[in-house]
Amino acid sequence: MGYEFSIDDVAFLRSRHGRKALLTTAESTLTPEALLREMPDLRARYGDRAAALVEIVRTRRKAAGKLADAGELLAGDVALQQATASAVAEHRAADIARHRPDAVVHDVTCSIGAEVVALADTPGIAGVIGSDTDPVRLAMAEHNIGHRDRRAPWVVARADALVPTSTADVVIADPARRSARGRTFRLDELDPPLMELLTVYAGRELAVKCAPGLDYRLLRDRFGFAGQAQAVSLDGGVREVCLWSEITRPARRATVLRSRGDGYEVTSADPDEIEDPGVDDWIIDPDGAVVRAGLVRHYARRHGLRQLDPQIAYLTGDRVPSGERGFRVIDRFGTSERGLRTALAARDCGSLEILVRGIDVDPDRLRKRLKLSGSTPYALIITRIGRAGTAFLCEPGRRGGDA
Repeated sequence: MGYEFSIDDVAFLRSRHGRKALLTTAESTLTPEALLREMPDLRARYGDRAAALVEIVRTRRKAAGKLADAGELLAGDVALQQATASAVAEHRAADIARHRPDAVVHDVTCSIGAEVVALADTPGIAGVIGSDTDPVRLAMAEHNIGHRDRRAPWVVARADALVPTSTADVVIADPARRSARGRTFRLDELDPPLMELLTVYAGRELAVKCAPGLDYRLLRDRFGFAGQAQAVSLDGGVREVCLWSEITRPARRATVLRSRGDGYEVTSADPDEIEDPGVDDWIIDPDGAVVRAGLVRHYARRHGLRQLDPQIAYLTGDRVPSGERGFRVIDRFGTSERGLRTALAARDCGSLEILVRGIDVDPDRLRKRLKLSGSTPYALIITRIGRAGTAFLCEPGRRGGDA
């Protein structure tokens, strides 16, 4: 579970002595093995504060690449795991500024303040409020936001997310996604409960960050949610589904963010007429946000692609869109292990990347059973065409623009 910080810990860490102690602690290795020899010296120097110092330094190292100003961060490991990546938060802030210029935004579950930082640094945001029920995380948020000047005025305060405490133009909430049994995708196990958030803030513009596995279709069909479901990925990993209450937006949106800056968006308002299914030179595995948002056909139409099968998210075409990953098709066979083993051995297959969609195959177990002993790398895409399992032998994956 990680170290449990107290208010006194945070006050110490923010003090002059605490800041100096953090710099000294950061000179240590702090790996699990090294801690056995380093911790006695840290305890001799800093007493009961040593564990807090170690947790902060290790968390800062993990936060590098995820959160802005990671070297100044006050947060424990659990809070870091729950925090929204800066790139995702910055995109949302820019989205709000574009749709609601000069908005005041209230993050009602602000935790350590990652979202508030992005909002307060975004041109077009008039002001930011952060609130939470956890006084320790609020104290950390105050430091994380206030360690340098921000573009917009901001304030943090202790408040219950289910008790409206502001008249902000836009409300953001990030319900905890863990129950007593661990990580949850159940709508009734989020904290605060999703339906209560939607009810409490009915009639106001609300953005609720949810887990990628959230069944937003159930939310729409059973509970009448009429807003937008936005699936967001960062560098190939789907980070969240954000529910927007504003009904004037397209019902579904895929936001693909990349550190190298060539991201894009697809929405359900885009056209989705494509050619009949078939197999062309390349197979393209669309970004997870596109798949999660149910916008595979819309994305295919944009790039002149078609599906291998109407029910499967793999696409095919004579080229790979820039920045996307594609696999040049070499051969095609059935999915019997014996047949695959024979075909791969004949091609001197050594390393093999296996992608599966629409059929029950464990890639790691299959790879072991194939007993590869060659020297040539390949990719194997196993999927379903109609009712038949089909395997495509391909060259190793390449990014569009590099192929």
